[in-house]
Amino acid sequence: MAEQLDNAHKAAEARLKSQRAFWTTFGGFAVLWIACTIIWALSGGGGFWPIWVILGTGVATLFLGWSAFGPRSTGPTEAEVDEEAKKFEN
Repeated sequence: MAEQLDNAHKAAEARLKSQRAFWTTFGGFAVLWIACTIIWALSGGGGFWPIWVILGTGVATLFLGWSAFGPRSTGPTEAEVDEEAKKFEN
């Protein structure tokens, strides 16, 4: 029972760290998006090239967000690990 609580605590801690990392990265990307848009506007406009930066980093943001806020992975149970280990004993 104590081991399950310890594993749950570690999983919760890892998820919170992942969520904080997401928001830090998202903030950095937002600054980058704004900076590129300002540079584009001050250089006379034209084709909106910052869209490529926004799309590229946006894909990374989606993956980070999914891992931070998406469905939780419960991982294998102790019984499943024991069962798999028995296969290697033969």
